[in-house]
Order: sequence, then structure tokens, then C-alpha cells
Amino acid sequence: MELDLYQIDAFTAERFSGNPAAVVPLQRWLSDEVMLNIARENNLSETAFFVPVLTEEADFEIRWFTPVMEVDLCGHATLAASAVIFRHLRWDQPVIRFVTRFAGALTVSREGERFVLDFPSRPAKPVEMPAGLTAALGREPKTFLRAMKNLAVFDGEEDILAIDPDLDFIAGMEGDGLVVTAPGREVDCVSRYFAPHAGIAEDPVTGSAHCTVVPYWVERLGKRELHARQVSKRGGDLYCHQEGDRVLMAGDACLYMKGKILI
Repeated sequence: MELDLYQIDAFTAERFSGNPAAVVPLQRWLSDEVMLNIARENNLSETAFFVPVLTEEADFEIRWFTPVMEVDLCGHATLAASAVIFRHLRWDQPVIRFVTRFAGALTVSREGERFVLDFPSRPAKPVEMPAGLTAALGREPKTFLRAMKNLAVFDGEEDILAIDPDLDFIAGMEGDGLVVTAPGREVDCVSRYFAPHAGIAEDPVTGSAHCTVVPYWVERLGKRELHARQVSKRGGDLYCHQEGDRVLMAGDACLYMKGKILI
């Protein structure tokens, strides 16, 4: 069996930046074991698989795998899959409607060369800061909150750039990894995301993290339109809008590679 494989740099218009995701279009689902093996072989933070469903409610079902597990939601791999569907599979509708197993219905539309993800808002609530977190990050957060992901808030971008975290500590935390965030110097907010529990030391650009980052900064800054930047080594930009209980995230995508998987 041969399968098409695309590798897309997401949340960037330039190759070798943003977050690389593998995308594998399918006509029917493979076994979970095979999909996990493909994701492990790709060795990227996420591999997205999708199949056509063509019902009144949805066009495709999408699933996402890290090299060690299936995840409930992934922004950059959804953006990458949408770029493949729109650009390479010649999708001629204005919107792609995805159905997911854990995150409900998602849609992606086009806005010029950017793709706009319509994702659930996941606002965080203040919780007690875990003992040892300050030592694990090398500096003390001003605020600590939790939704599905932990959120540590700092004073400035320089704090976020300076963090060299204890990944073993983060792997043992309650919740899905740790987002660190602060006001940006040139953008509204910056962040980094560490997910060692999912086999990802640091994710380059994380759409799902902004389901929590955006509602926090929307409330704090008093504005619904945000330019967010994930300041990982590769880096990437998200153009965000809070709309009720949804977060809209627009980003660019760039094809790096197309190939074949032989099974």
C-alpha cells in the first residue's frame, strides 16, 4: 500500500520556521497501531490523518498523533491538513468542516493566503501554583492558571525567552503540559509550550495552546483581536480573534515536502 505524505510548516510563510506537521490523507481509517507507527516514524510533534465523511454536518474526520499518543486537539496539524485539502486536493468550497473524536466540530476557512481555524475557547482558572514550579522554570510566575493545559504568566517577553525548564518536573504536573506567556514587545502576547508528557519537549507553535492563551489576554488587555507569537526557536505567528466561546486563529502554511509512505 502507498499513502501520500505531505509535510507542511504551519503558522509561517517561510520554510524552516513555524511548526512542521505531517499530513496523511486516507480514504478509510488505518488501525490505531499503524497510525501511531507512522507518527513515530515521522518523528514530528504531530501527524494528522483525515478521511472523507461527506455528510450534511461534516466533510472530513480528522485525528492527530504525536510520536507517543493520540491527542484530543491540534491546531498546527489541522492548519496543515487544511492547506493540503485546499491547495493540493483542490477543495472548491469556502469552508472545510471537520468532525473530531474529542473536540467537537471544527471549521477552517481561507482568508487570502491564510487559513482561519475556528476552535473552542478553553479559558483557564487560577489555581494554586505547584510547589517547585519556580525552581523548575528558574523564575517565579506572576499568575498560575489551569484549563486542560497549565498556564504560567510572566511580566515580559524576556522572561519567556530566558526559561530553560526542568522537563521532568513539567512531565509530572497535572494537566496537559505547560504554557508560559507574557506581553510581547512587538505583538500583543508571546508564549512557549512544553509537552514532555506527549513526547514533545517544546512544541514550536501550538494552536491548541491559544485556545487558553487568547481568552486570558483578551480579558486582560480588553481587546478581542490579538497578534500572538510563539517564541520558540523556530517561531510562528497567530492572528487571533475571540468570538464568544470560540477562538479564531489565522495563520500561514508552507509546503516543505511531498512523498509516499510504503506499508
